[in-house]
Formats: sequence, C-alpha cells, structure tokens
Amino acid sequence: MAKRDFYETLGVSRTATDAELKSAFRKAALQCHPDRHPGDKHAEARFKEINEAYQNLSDPQKRAAYDRYGHAAFEHGGMSDGFAASMSDIFDDLFGDMMGGRRGRSSSGRERGADLRYNLEITLEEAFRGKSASIKLPTSVTCEGCSGSGARAGSKPTICKTCGGHGRIRAQQGFFAIERTCPTCHGRGQTIDNPCEKCAGSGRVTRERTLSVNVPPGVEDGTRIRLSGEGEAGLRGGPTGDLYIFLSVKPHAIFQRDGADLYCRVPISMVQAALGGEFTVKTLDGSESRVSIPEGAQSGRQLRLRGKGMPILRSRETGDLFVQLNVETPQNLTRRQRELLMEFAAESSNRTHPESAGFFSKMKEFFEGLG
Repeated sequence: MAKRDFYETLGVSRTATDAELKSAFRKAALQCHPDRHPGDKHAEARFKEINEAYQNLSDPQKRAAYDRYGHAAFEHGGMSDGFAASMSDIFDDLFGDMMGGRRGRSSSGRERGADLRYNLEITLEEAFRGKSASIKLPTSVTCEGCSGSGARAGSKPTICKTCGGHGRIRAQQGFFAIERTCPTCHGRGQTIDNPCEKCAGSGRVTRERTLSVNVPPGVEDGTRIRLSGEGEAGLRGGPTGDLYIFLSVKPHAIFQRDGADLYCRVPISMVQAALGGEFTVKTLDGSESRVSIPEGAQSGRQLRLRGKGMPILRSRETGDLFVQLNVETPQNLTRRQRELLMEFAAESSNRTHPESAGFFSKMKEFFEGLG
C-alpha cells in the first residue's frame, strides 16, 4: 500500500513554514495520541504516520530530499527514522514550549539578558524609616544603532545556511538521531553578514545606569528586592534580565536587633538600682520614652517598651524595645564614700542581699552533705 504524501498527512501545503508544520503536527498528534485512545489500533497507526511525516519535514535536509525524490529518498535504510527513532524530539517539539524548554534562546537568535546583583548597605535608622536610594551600575543596554538586532542599519540577520534556522545539526545513525549545536550560528539559527559597528553584532553595549530603589520600612539584613527588567539587556534584542538588590544593615552603636524587636543596655548607678528611679531613652522614631527603675532592680533585668521596636515589613505592627539594666559599680571612691559604704555593709543583713545569701547557704549545705 502506497504511503500518503507527508504534506497531505499533516494537512499543510508544500510551502508551509516551520511554524505552520509544528502547529499542524501538534494539533493532529493531540487528536490521535494513543493515550487518548487506549487500545485503538487505528489511532496508533495514525499517530505513527503523523510523527513520521513531521520528523522528515521538520528537518531541512530531509525535507529537501523529500521534495526532490519523494518517499524514495528514505527507502533502503536511507534517512528513515521510524516511529522509535527520536522520541525525545517528539515530546520536545510537542510539549517543549509548554514546559519552558529552550527558554534562553528564541528561534530568532535572541537571548534573555543575565540577571544582575547589587549589594546595598543601609543604616538601622534607614531600615526603620525606609529610604529612596539612587544607585549607579554598569550594565549592558540595547544598542541604539541597530535597535538590538546586531545588524548594521539597512540590513538584517539572515537564516543560517548550515542549520536552516534550527540552531542544531542532526546526524542520523540508523534508529538514533544525534544533535549538536550548529557551529556556524552557535545555536541562534541566524547569522549576521553586516554587523553593527557600535555593538559588533551583539545588539547591546555597556553603559552606566542610574536607578532609584525604594527600600520599604522594616527590611532586615539579607532582604532581597527585585527590579523586573532592570538587568542586562538581551542578546540581539532579547528580553532584559532582572536586577536583584541585596540589603545589608550596618551594626548600630546602641541598639541590637532581633527580628522586629530592639535591645539596648543602659548603665545605672548602684543607688538607682537600690532605691529605684527614672531615666529617659531616645528611640529610633525620634521620640523619648521615660523608663521607671523598680526598687531593688538587679543587673541584667529587662524592661519592655511596647511598640518602640522596628516596623514589621508589609504590616502596620511594630516590635518592642527591651531595655536591659546594667548596674555599675562605683570606682575611685572618696574617703567619705568608703566610710558610708562600710557603714552600709555593717548594717546589711541577709534580707538586704537575699540572692547572695541564698546562694552561699546552698553551697554550704552542698559541701556539708559531701562530708
């Protein structure tokens, strides 16, 4: 039984473009795919027929041979693939674009530009309030001389003669098809005979750009800000990459940060710790808050100021400020101060220093128990 004409099998004309061939193949293959018709021998045979037609017509060399000699070009083990010749090509052509295949380079030779990184250091105050920063970075931009095409004004890229615009060269070994990147166009599918003088055919040039970056309040160390389309220009008019701003927050002289909460250590005198009192602390929002010291406060005690911490990113809530008391021992005492402290010590009892009295009492009991 004579084979049907490959063009008739796919339902296209002999002048059909590669895009029209692929579209017709996808439509026909999906309609009669064996998975949709389990056990249907007719659908399986039809799928094989469609696949064979597309495999031969999608290859420029095989299509040229078929147009000249018809089915005779593939007889006697010539260039015939068979159904099992290249299943990877079937699924690549059928589902490759849907699954994101070949995203880096298009059939027109355009490549997506690279993503860029910029490290931006800010202060804790700037992280608290947010800021608008102006940054400068050298990057590749679209060449104005050729509008990104890479070709000199008045000319345009041409389809690669070696691979016919596919960007790949296929070598047939019986039932196996081996593909490699076209050495002439390096996988782009196009060549430039008259390259642009400004960009040497790349379609982009290096320039220093100035960008404005909005840093929102509440950002933390390591926060990443993405600026879509502000990265490197694509090769030969391809889409632009993205710019990623990585933030680092400088250490602060007074405050330490843990998430949305702030911590600071405040030294107080021994008298303030014993008798109690007040002091004022200035917060990052510019206001002042009064802190009350309870009578008999111990060193290391933390006092909380609610809502005086860092703003929480993309929220109206704020963290808290924790003030840690650090009782300072007096130095360089005068004679009178020493006399007063000695009188105080003489009047002191276990009730005056309950924590130390309890500690030494437990230590005594422990070692007596060992004896």
